[in-house]
Amino acid sequence: MKKKDEIRSEVWETLTKEKLGRFPFPLINRIPNFKGAEQAAHLVTTLKEYKEAKTVKVNPDAPQLPLRAQVLVDGKTLLIPTPRLRAGFVMIKPEWVPKGEERKAASIKHMTTYGKEISLTELPTIDLFVAGSVAVTKDGKRIGKGEGYSDREYAILRELGQPPMPVISTVHSVQFVEEDVPKDQYDLICDWVITEKGCFKTNSPYEQPNGILWDVVSEEEFNEMPILKELFELKKSKG
Repeated sequence: MKKKDEIRSEVWETLTKEKLGRFPFPLINRIPNFKGAEQAAHLVTTLKEYKEAKTVKVNPDAPQLPLRAQVLVDGKTLLIPTPRLRAGFVMIKPEWVPKGEERKAASIKHMTTYGKEISLTELPTIDLFVAGSVAVTKDGKRIGKGEGYSDREYAILRELGQPPMPVISTVHSVQFVEEDVPKDQYDLICDWVITEKGCFKTNSPYEQPNGILWDVVSEEEFNEMPILKELFELKKSKG
């Protein structure tokens, strides 16, 4: 069984060596942007889970920009976590975006111009959860950059009482790997993996996180992510 760090390194190296990545460079230590991201985004729109969704949470990384823009084009509400979850989530409603400006509105640079940062109590029900990945295994285990933000986002939503959401990730086909990796209790699992070649249902036997594991949250994380303090105080006030 390989370690997650080994697989991350192999994927970053393969994407770089085979010139399958694109700006921003270097691909290492980030959710890598990949050639074919637009095709993958289009394929997401063919899923029943996407068609029925009214509100979609999409990570803020470069390879998911085409999908974020498409969510707005399709008249759905877009929820974007702020980088490193420092300011929680930004909500963009499609009616706030002039036609033709969806890609600009979905960009990290301009998302707060078209949308607004919202508190945890203002979060709408999320129907579909999109996570960026460095790699995803055939049984749905997701490998991110190693900082745990997507895992934490899903856990925050569940802690707030959100119902379980289908989880998908768009990646290049070389990021969809056969390897077996260990699974931690807080790891997010992908129900669907979408590559430039097609849509793959993982039929994963693993359970999703159902809330925050408070005993593994460090003081540093509390300080870096005020949203965790907000959630902790909210839970405390409700007993």
